[in-house]
Amino acid sequence: MTAPLDVLVVGAGPTGLALATQLRAYGTPFRIVDRSLDRTRESRAPAIQPRTLEMLSGFGVADDLVDRGSATVGLHLHLPRRVLHVPVFDVGCDDTPYPFLLFLPQSETEATLTAHLAARDVTVERGTELVSAEAEGEYATCRLRSPDGTEETVRARYVVGCDGAHSTVRTAAGIAFEGYAYPQTFLLADLEADGLEQGTAHTYMTAAGLLFFFPLGTPATWRMIAMHPPGAPGGEVTLDLLQRITDNWTPDELSLRDPVWMTSFRIHNRGAARYRKGPFFLAGDAAHIHSPAGGQGMNTGIQDALNLGWKLAHVCRGAAPEELLETYEAERAPVGHGVRRLTDRAFTVGTSSHPALRLARTRLAPHLAPLLLRATGARARLFRTVSELGIHYRRGPATVTGSPRPRQGPHAGDRLPDTPAGLQRRVAGPGYHLLLGGPTRSWPQDPPLGGRGDLVSVHHLGTQSPWPGITHALVRPDGYVGYLARGTDLTGLRAYLDRWLPAR
Repeated sequence: MTAPLDVLVVGAGPTGLALATQLRAYGTPFRIVDRSLDRTRESRAPAIQPRTLEMLSGFGVADDLVDRGSATVGLHLHLPRRVLHVPVFDVGCDDTPYPFLLFLPQSETEATLTAHLAARDVTVERGTELVSAEAEGEYATCRLRSPDGTEETVRARYVVGCDGAHSTVRTAAGIAFEGYAYPQTFLLADLEADGLEQGTAHTYMTAAGLLFFFPLGTPATWRMIAMHPPGAPGGEVTLDLLQRITDNWTPDELSLRDPVWMTSFRIHNRGAARYRKGPFFLAGDAAHIHSPAGGQGMNTGIQDALNLGWKLAHVCRGAAPEELLETYEAERAPVGHGVRRLTDRAFTVGTSSHPALRLARTRLAPHLAPLLLRATGARARLFRTVSELGIHYRRGPATVTGSPRPRQGPHAGDRLPDTPAGLQRRVAGPGYHLLLGGPTRSWPQDPPLGGRGDLVSVHHLGTQSPWPGITHALVRPDGYVGYLARGTDLTGLRAYLDRWLPAR
């Protein structure tokens, strides 16, 4: 048996790779295994939201992803008898350096993260399967099977299941996966589509349901998603079937050709009863699966990982109490529940065969959509939700607002906005960041942090602060404000640090 690990990451999709990226940045001993012999080659999840890019930027991979992808800020909504040109993220996203939806095949996302890890001497152990796992004392005892069939026993302080909807880790932990399957079958293809305007997403809203074309660039120009027509024969997905759907559901003369990948799939809405049990944690599809409406799935999984990784790192190095790990479920489970609820509502409206909803899609939508587009406030709130910039942990156990509280600006528990522009990049990188706002003379050059100088970086913002006046804010390693107060009295900050980052 090898020496105990701090963390065993099971599953090397985007969630597992993001977790490994963060653990590597902290120097935490870990292994990452995946039973598949190769990474995903299909496009699968095709979109990266602004908040995901923000969270990845501190590791130096966000710019690589943007370079590989297609930044889309527009949507053509094809309604009966009219086409609406919908700007995407033109409102509600003025505080992010990534005010767009990045279309990038999942295969490219995985390739970027894998290359990042390889450059830092991290090997993804492909073809290695978790056969069993059991909690024993302070460790989980795991049996791994390598590609040649040999087995080894590994002990790990923590095991994180990033291994998808059929998670072996979730099964080993005995955590229920509750929910239901939708009755519809969907068709998916990466292909060429002549007749579509380039550089924008296209949604066709019909009585039968929704038809989507998303710009990919690679491995094909377009990703097509459609509901399998009721009564149509099942079996293999063919280009002829996709062309018939396109002909019947759109008034445009679109010609489909050169498919790279075609498949059918069912959609489930399920969630794990718990995100942690003993040494076992769940993240991504192992914790929640739902409709792809709004492009939330992969992004929520990556953000699960980046909420958990720094907490594991701090606990493993003895810089934080075990209690910090309990905040993972407290913060991320409500996000997972919210995404499942939101996507379920959107999916039902878009696909239901109920007469009232069919009428809404074909008769009411052409008249109501233009009015909704002019309601910039409502559109901004919608974009904040879809972009995941609106996610916060204001009620989380690791969120504290000191006294006196700032009168304006972000709340404790909110993400740190990129206001002024460049602030996020300035405080990027592992560890906590103490932001001191107001005249520089109000603060000592090196505030007393009780021996935590290697864990907390100090930034004098002057007037270039999201908060007016003299304020101090402690930004967590995942970019959320953990503690916030007005004035120069650091008593409350020190109490916060004593609880979550005790002096060693």
